[in-house]
Amino acid sequence: MELYEAMRTTFAARQHRHETIDDETIYRILDNARFAPSGGNRQGWRVVVIRDEEKRMALGPLISPVMLRYRAMVAAGENPYNTIEPSSITVEDVANQEMPDAFLKQFTQAPVLLLILVDLKVVASMDAELDRVGVISGASIYPFAWNILLAARNEGLGGTLTTFLSASEPEVKRLFSIPDEYAVCALLPIGKPVKQLTKLKRNPVSAFTTVDSFDGVPFEA
Repeated sequence: MELYEAMRTTFAARQHRHETIDDETIYRILDNARFAPSGGNRQGWRVVVIRDEEKRMALGPLISPVMLRYRAMVAAGENPYNTIEPSSITVEDVANQEMPDAFLKQFTQAPVLLLILVDLKVVASMDAELDRVGVISGASIYPFAWNILLAARNEGLGGTLTTFLSASEPEVKRLFSIPDEYAVCALLPIGKPVKQLTKLKRNPVSAFTTVDSFDGVPFEA
């Protein structure tokens, strides 16, 4: 697949056909994704292929509370889990949300489940001392995660980068015997999409690019 086509058509695929993905395909996806950049080329990523059905089932109770809170924030018109504007939702707001079982299974019963971790010992977290939530560590892991999704697209598959499990990191670490120095970064459900989207909606370049300052003139071709 041509690169720009893959970039423009790799969408968040959450509904998959019940088709098994062979190990050779999964290996080929990871074998190509590993060429992603990372700080100092230290490649601190680690992938757990989740096959055990009991462990898959255990993911639901970990994801559900986080997702219910997320949905309550959306319903209240908030940007979920942002660290700038305090949330106004209550325990009752969360309790009033419903979590359809079929919706939750999109994240736990996909043909392929890849748990993405990063070794914090090798990540340069240059914003660690700033008075805000850290984001720089992600530069050494999320290009790898996105490479996985691009490679999946090239194989005719689709997935989505979910981060709901990160909020339950201690429980996830116990479930998968993850060492303390590793961070839970993403869960990638992957499979053959029920429907392949080809025209994604995104803001134009001029909406997010300016010249010389944040409030500079929009950058145009």
